[in-house]
Amino acid sequence: MQIEVLNIEGKSTGRSVELPDDIFGAEPNDHVIYLAVKQFLAAQRQGTHKVKTRAEVQGASRKLHKQKGTGGSRKGNIRNPLYKGGGTIFGPKPRDYSFKLNKKVKDLAKISALSYKAKANAILVVEDISLEAPKTKTLTTALGKWNVGDKKSMFVLAEPNENIELSLRNVPSVLALPLSDINTYDIVNSEVLVLSEGAAKIFSEDLEEAVEA
Repeated sequence: MQIEVLNIEGKSTGRSVELPDDIFGAEPNDHVIYLAVKQFLAAQRQGTHKVKTRAEVQGASRKLHKQKGTGGSRKGNIRNPLYKGGGTIFGPKPRDYSFKLNKKVKDLAKISALSYKAKANAILVVEDISLEAPKTKTLTTALGKWNVGDKKSMFVLAEPNENIELSLRNVPSVLALPLSDINTYDIVNSEVLVLSEGAAKIFSEDLEEAVEA
């Protein structure tokens, strides 16, 4: 799969990048995408939810009234779950929601997500950009030239680039990440994937190794 490389003006550079069909044209596996997204979102949860049981709430432990002779139902102490201010039964406790996924499953999920993006023609490759200082206007103008200014997009860099990341940090529709930090959730959650030329080449090489493995 050949994709032309665009410059910052939105015009073709005359170069193209080969995106391997076994990565960007693979048969997507919806279940592994689901597992990868579920793992990512589960890891974001704090898991600090906690309610008090009847052993932990405040209140005396004495019996409210004698067992028999009142004409009413039998009652224990005021911490009974049936009363206001009583303990909660089977309530949530602090827990860790994260779970492990094998690397092969994660790689397959990325490949599946990328294949969906390729089928939807939602992948752009742009030349590597170098900024001497953070400049939001320069990059938002470029996004407009690439026709992705009004779309939720992910800008993938070959390596961390502070100037580009700072330039796009306050643009709500764009997420700028180095290649090492992207995951299946971010790919699925973006309408358009904008790859720098360097990132496209490294991306293909890394996932080619995963396919061969």
